Amino acid sequence: MSDNYQPRNPYAPNYGARPAGNYGAAPYGQAPYAPSSAPAAPSAPASGYPGGYNNGANYTSNSDNKKSSPGWGGVMALSLTTALVASGITAGGMYYAGATDEAQPSITSTSTVSANNQGNTKLVTTQGQTPDWQKVAENVSSSVVYIQAKHSEGGASGSGVVIDKQGHIITNNHVVTGASALYAQLKDGRIYELELTGTDPANDLAVVKIKNAPSDLTVAQIGSSKDLKVGQGVMAIGAPLGLSSTATTGIISALDRPVVTKGESSDDSSSSSANQRVYTNAIQVDAAINPGNSGGPLFDSQGRVIGINSSIATLSSSSSSGGARSGNIGIGFAIPIDLANKVAQQLIKDGKATHAYLGVSLEDGGATVNGETRAGAKITKVGSGTPAANAGLREGDVILAVDGHAVGESAALMGYVRQFSAGDQVKFTVARGSNKMEVTVKLVERPDDK
Repeated sequence: MSDNYQPRNPYAPNYGARPAGNYGAAPYGQAPYAPSSAPAAPSAPASGYPGGYNNGANYTSNSDNKKSSPGWGGVMALSLTTALVASGITAGGMYYAGATDEAQPSITSTSTVSANNQGNTKLVTTQGQTPDWQKVAENVSSSVVYIQAKHSEGGASGSGVVIDKQGHIITNNHVVTGASALYAQLKDGRIYELELTGTDPANDLAVVKIKNAPSDLTVAQIGSSKDLKVGQGVMAIGAPLGLSSTATTGIISALDRPVVTKGESSDDSSSSSANQRVYTNAIQVDAAINPGNSGGPLFDSQGRVIGINSSIATLSSSSSSGGARSGNIGIGFAIPIDLANKVAQQLIKDGKATHAYLGVSLEDGGATVNGETRAGAKITKVGSGTPAANAGLREGDVILAVDGHAVGESAALMGYVRQFSAGDQVKFTVARGSNKMEVTVKLVERPDDK
């Protein structure tokens, strides 16, 4: 097997090529249990998600198609593919991710959690350095559901997490998109039909609701992704390969990792949501994430949800035997819970999500200021009457940071803007020629959200 390499813009972060998005389905393992009321397994793998779309909502990014600029060198990077991790159900199977004695964990039900949290799981407090993952799994696994989606030519599966007593569940858009029927299986085996509350293809998020939700639902505690640290322990729970209630642990490998995936929308008539790229400044983890984990929660060591698992990096098809996806390689990505919960509450309240809008076209770039060369997002066009134009941003400006967070490429800037809301005042650090300046922009609602 030979690795596939390709040139990369040296201004961009040196952690691998821009993910291309891979959505195929292939048989793995054994078929999941399917009740008579749930979608039956098809005789062939479910079709993959179609690729290719342009995020015209906030930006028109040229980074995917542009060639390296003259003089920028030939930095080589391993070609990776970012794949969504829903499972395709097939007749053959699912498609496919030391303790110490000195610190005794204790249980507490008090913690700082998100404002609209209705969680009734107990939180774990460890009086030492070693998390008690056994206790975390025991406390929270009942809040995680196994989702089966019935399609005309087969089915797919994923995961979700219960966020309120009414039975609302956060999952990924690519898990539920296009389904004719949806079902959730609880940890204790009970199966319920789901109704779709709303989807947000731009962030690959969706909310579904259990019909006739039982009164004894276990509701997850919603934490915050604001103060996460690289190296802290995490647990992913979901249904990889249809194996429900599977728990894996690891650490946060990186924060604000720009990830680009391709998804699809159930509304083919909407140019803003159909076939658009999903830009996420994700939580990168080394916990095993595999097809079927999509939409499932990422927990911290206290049992609070800090992210929604959504995609994994795999070796590109040309680097894998027979073109098959390589599965978990220790690089998984989760949508930060602050973004996911904000979107979920909008979907529950209004049935749709709104998005912040800057109004520029971008490409990867860089600038030299005060003798230091930094990577950034170069503005190639500023739309007339947009927030960017009103704030004085110009074509050729290179955005180096957003509210103090470094921007290493155009995808990172798009991911940051996705985290804000209309009306937010955002400070951009901008290089214009050899000068550096701060520009405050008041973001507005994306026009096609109205």
